[in-house]
Amino acid sequence: MKIVLAGAGAFGVKHLDAIKAIGDIEVVSLVGRTLEPTRVVAQKYGIPHVTTQLAEALARPGVEAVILATPTQLHAAQASACLEAGKHVQVEIPLADNWSDALAVATLQNKTGLVCMVGHTRRFNPSHQWIHKRITQGELAIQQMDVQTYFFRRSNINALGQPRSWTDHLLWHHAAHTVDLFAYQTGSPIKIAHALQGPLSPTLGIAMDMSIQLKSASGAICTLSLSFNNDGPLGTFFRYICDHGTYIARYDDLIDGKDQKIDVSRVAVSMNGIELQDREFFSAIRERREPNASIAQVLPCYRILADLERQLAEQG
Repeated sequence: MKIVLAGAGAFGVKHLDAIKAIGDIEVVSLVGRTLEPTRVVAQKYGIPHVTTQLAEALARPGVEAVILATPTQLHAAQASACLEAGKHVQVEIPLADNWSDALAVATLQNKTGLVCMVGHTRRFNPSHQWIHKRITQGELAIQQMDVQTYFFRRSNINALGQPRSWTDHLLWHHAAHTVDLFAYQTGSPIKIAHALQGPLSPTLGIAMDMSIQLKSASGAICTLSLSFNNDGPLGTFFRYICDHGTYIARYDDLIDGKDQKIDVSRVAVSMNGIELQDREFFSAIRERREPNASIAQVLPCYRILADLERQLAEQG
């Protein structure tokens, strides 16, 4: 399968490593904001073509699909461009940074029938998959999720310590992971959602601290705390408080409430959530089916985020 990867930054590299591990996918073009840094990444991974224009990459012979690891503000428009060009597309989280754009991409996907998947990686991390399988087998029921998403950020720097051309967002990016995961793990739609935020950063223009509370139709609740002011430890920690046990997930690792590590190595063919996510995308294309984390499945998350944004705007 010949694909295009757009975005040569921190997450673009994660996808390139995942594709290398999968082994039967050919990246024929790498799209970046500027040519020289993009060319360096392309040479490292043996990618024959580089460009700053997505349309040029889409026109390459034999391209079937695209992975978008570009700035958040470009996701919706670029996903639409891929679908309009007849290409399957996986767009990194978030799908969009507003409800109208998210809905427009979903409408276009429904019209084209192409695979459009969103990078909600928590659905694929072996730690969360282990929990999900026990829930679907009737062995666990979530009573509460307590989630902490903490970073230390004073400027637009990516995960590789390189300058970003765009500003990250606690609500539309980082909260999207948990809002979607909560509904996915409980198997129940979110019926109540509330949010509070702290002061806006004079440098970045965004809230640096946020608190979100959710309740599903099943009765389960979720408390999500997010911060760009936290000076370590960094990352996201998910505490699952269930009717039979407590579990704490951090990316691909899982421990129980007594701090005992749980072996999740047999949950899937890899311990890398991004690789599992990409495998699902390529398999769905080949099998002509809807993927896990399809745009239709994750769209309710973006409606909730839009409602939370409205609440925060009303609070002033």
